Amino acid sequence: MKQDIGTAASRLAENPRITDYDFWRTLKNLDNEIFRIASARQPIPIEMIRWRAIIRQARSRRGMI
Repeated sequence: MKQDIGTAASRLAENPRITDYDFWRTLKNLDNEIFRIASARQPIPIEMIRWRAIIRQARSRRGMI
C-alpha cells in the first residue's frame, strides 16, 4: 500500500495541469471532512486517510511545504 501511495503522489506531483492551489484546496477539504466525521464520532473511511497521505506527499514532492 505504501508503494501505491508513493506512485500516486509522484504522478500527481508531475502533472502540470494540477496547480499548487488545487493541492492546497483538496488537502484543506479532506482535513475539514475528516475533522467533521471525527467530531461526530463516526468511523473515518480509510480511503480518505489514504488520499490525504497521497496529497501531502505530492505537495511535498513539489516543494510546497
